[in-house]
Amino acid sequence: MSKYTKEDIKQIVKEKNVKYIRLQFTDILGTIKNVEIPVSQLDKALDNKMMFDGSSIEGFVRIEESDMYLQPDLDTFVIFPWTAEKGMVARFICDIANPDGTPFAGDPRSNLRRVLKNMEELGFTSFNLGPEPEFFLFKLDEKGEPTLEVNDHGGYFDLAPTDLGENCRRDIVLELEEMGFEIEASHHEVAPGQHEIDFKYADAITACDNIQTFKLVVKTIARKHGLHATFMPKPLFGEAGSGMHCNVSLFKGNENVFFDPSTEIGLSQTAMQFMAGVLEHVQGFTAITNPTVNSYKRLVPGYEAPCYVAWSAQNRSPLIRVPASRGLSTRIEVRSVDPSANPYLAMAVILESGLEGIRQQLTPPAPINRNIYIMTETERKANGIDNLPAALDDALVLLEKDEIVKGALGEHIYENFKEAKEIEFDMYRTVVHPWEREQYMRMY
Repeated sequence: MSKYTKEDIKQIVKEKNVKYIRLQFTDILGTIKNVEIPVSQLDKALDNKMMFDGSSIEGFVRIEESDMYLQPDLDTFVIFPWTAEKGMVARFICDIANPDGTPFAGDPRSNLRRVLKNMEELGFTSFNLGPEPEFFLFKLDEKGEPTLEVNDHGGYFDLAPTDLGENCRRDIVLELEEMGFEIEASHHEVAPGQHEIDFKYADAITACDNIQTFKLVVKTIARKHGLHATFMPKPLFGEAGSGMHCNVSLFKGNENVFFDPSTEIGLSQTAMQFMAGVLEHVQGFTAITNPTVNSYKRLVPGYEAPCYVAWSAQNRSPLIRVPASRGLSTRIEVRSVDPSANPYLAMAVILESGLEGIRQQLTPPAPINRNIYIMTETERKANGIDNLPAALDDALVLLEKDEIVKGALGEHIYENFKEAKEIEFDMYRTVVHPWEREQYMRMY
């Protein structure tokens, strides 16, 4: 991201004919919110004097304590390229502050910054993330509503004409590059209508900002192509779901502390302890990294999504994979995360779990280099391989038991997240679904 001063921004706004500014932030459930202001209010925004009603945002505050302030992060200033027709629109990503200027405990972005301070206390300077978000493209009906008809029947790495989403995906990449993203790869994924665009790793805050911006761009450009983009984890029965593999590493200055060329697999003791911490707490944080009822339709055997707690440097069925790159690119890939997750919360719980592994000097279990999906339950138990929770309600129970993960969220976020998700699961549990009628109406 570029480094801007207030004067830089005012000059760019004037030169580029920016008419409106969006002050963006993310609620506890990961939904992007924004307050749009005319450019005449830019000075007020830059002085952190823009206020909004926090009681209207999911999981923020009660109505009697509703005044919240938006504090723009100047380095997140960007102009949306597709808004040129009626005067450009720019945006800032904001932190949320209480009326006294202190960080709001319910702001996921500020909460991640709090956890990063725990990292710094252990002597590390940066937690880097390279995300791999996947999404589906569906056709729209005559009313502009999404259908279940995919726009292509391509497969993994297919090219046009099989991959009819290629033009849309290319336009998404062009818009992202114009906004400053460094795109590393763009391709069709395994399922029909499924796509992946990978962008360069960054520090955790910037990478999470990029994920939220990415989602906005993908949905906006897809709409211009007459398509609906969804980051729903499992929109189609019988097809692979969408993941958001998270490649993470810790740095001290310019040194990747996960790399140690003297070990057999090139991973340092720090990396092994961090990985052990993630494996120790993954069942507790799955409700955060896989936060919807639908998330657990993806975490089943047979579709390359990890549903067992294990790691490997050689195959892709375990929850954590160690990619082959070494040196500065040494990293671990947490494969269970899906794109419905709030990235700020997901990174907070993964980081704190890894840090706890370092604090406690944990040792990971032996790697599992076989295909776990074809192992019997007896073989999995013999190898100490646990399951991830099978449903959201199970995940919430495990979250409640994990004090480290709850500490990474803070009391405000944890309590509000838990309440919202219990309501979500109860609604799902009590709805009569089409499958039930198909199975039981005639039988009984």
